[in-house]
Amino acid sequence: MNLPVVILAGGLATRLGNIAKKIPKSLIEIAGQPFISHQLRRIKEQNISDVVICVGHLGDEIKEYVKTGQQYGLKIVYSEEKAENLLGTGGAVVNALPKIDNDAFFIQYGDSLLDVEYKAVCKSYFKSQLPSLMVTYQNCNQWDKSNVEVADGQIQIYSKNMINQKMTYIDYGLGVLSKGVFAKKEHGMKFDLSEIYEKLAGRGELAMFEAKKRFYEIGSSEGILECEQVLSRGDHAQ
Repeated sequence: MNLPVVILAGGLATRLGNIAKKIPKSLIEIAGQPFISHQLRRIKEQNISDVVICVGHLGDEIKEYVKTGQQYGLKIVYSEEKAENLLGTGGAVVNALPKIDNDAFFIQYGDSLLDVEYKAVCKSYFKSQLPSLMVTYQNCNQWDKSNVEVADGQIQIYSKNMINQKMTYIDYGLGVLSKGVFAKKEHGMKFDLSEIYEKLAGRGELAMFEAKKRFYEIGSSEGILECEQVLSRGDHAQ
């Protein structure tokens, strides 16, 4: 099944300081093009056709640049938040639900450059018969702080706050969710997507797909430099 991709691109990018004050993080130039161009081309390469971009902070600039997505061979629509009332990553997804035709959908962070086969992730999600799936990577605190405890190929604990020594995996920046996991969240509520993932993991309702190639991100100046190096080479470094 060709699931749509929801991209979370509405945040303030506070970790970047002055770099993202006048330009949304998604439009920061990396290897000669705005970062979102690299993201969208990679999504198209996965035979995805439909994308919903969640915009907020300087969202009009993203809309003006990406437009309908025709130049990428994608059908792109937007879920908008008011810049003065951002809803958090979880609230942004709830806000976007009316724009999503399918019951299940990919959710991807707007600052992540990924190297994983979406079709395989989708297949794993449906095979699990669970309402959600998180793509993970065995990070061992190398690229960022690990936040997922795994045993026997299953997620035991996911938490951004309650870190323990058994957490050797990290949230890769891609997941599959069904609309039903947001049933108790009202439109306009402010919350982080990690709250949903944490509760699902606690109930044994969060399936796992392990990515074998590391992710890159532009959430920090160091990450921007790494992405620049990787995209300038035209591939992912191993």
